Amino acid sequence: MGLYRPGKVHELDCGGKILQLEHPAVMGILNVTPDSFYDGGCYPTTGDQLKQVDKMIREGASIIDIGAVSTRPGSKVVEESEEKQRLQPILEVLSKYFPDIIISVDTYRSSVAKMAIEYGAGMINDVYAGRFDEKIYSIVSEASVPYIMMHMQGTPETMQVAPHYHDIEKEVAVFFSERMAKLPPAFNQIILDPGFGFGKNVEHNYHLLSGIQFLHEFGYPILVGFSRKSMINKVLHAHPSETLNGTTVLNTIALMKGVNILRVHDVKEAVEAVRLVSLLTD
Repeated sequence: MGLYRPGKVHELDCGGKILQLEHPAVMGILNVTPDSFYDGGCYPTTGDQLKQVDKMIREGASIIDIGAVSTRPGSKVVEESEEKQRLQPILEVLSKYFPDIIISVDTYRSSVAKMAIEYGAGMINDVYAGRFDEKIYSIVSEASVPYIMMHMQGTPETMQVAPHYHDIEKEVAVFFSERMAKLPPAFNQIILDPGFGFGKNVEHNYHLLSGIQFLHEFGYPILVGFSRKSMINKVLHAHPSETLNGTTVLNTIALMKGVNILRVHDVKEAVEAVRLVSLLTD
């Protein structure tokens, strides 16, 4: 497999903090939830959360993505008030302790996105791509922060019941085209996430990874998240705690296909993959 090098170098303005994507960046995951599939409940206090953020920054994360609602398969919708209560304490202190880090908030609600941006978030990560709350488009547009638009078939509660595609690449491309058409005209700070594990079975996921270069046609950065997911666990017959190596393998393949951002639980290993793949030449 040769190294794919997209022709355009991207730069994103994350609320005044510039994210350079000349080389791929690593986004560290911080779930402040009791029920996320891998690390739910691992960081119950603000102190625990700050320690984990510090660890991920020291290991080389450029972005910290904070999620307060689980979107694992079968998960239920959490009340908006509960999502805000989980997010507010860590957002209040992150900018104080880590003023230079880019904060992303994983939410699909416009009111939560607005609150997060007011507390210093420089990026919004929306698994619904605006289908849950289209007002989120105006929030990110007015704030001029990057918006991660993810593909998902169905909802987290139903997405893995019986996912089906006739042509997954074409359907994902059409989905992004339709969602981008609804964005404010001047807004162009978009990041595309094909949504591995979201409304896709194992075969769908690997087919999508194999041909992921089609997303470069949009001209926007691409983010992927394989970390500890069932697309690895089911193939290796392993528990998520045993699939760090599998995660690194898929991250490496994605990097060789020109992906710009890796969203991971394990920052050190992802950063090492970026450093090694970046040394390759055509």
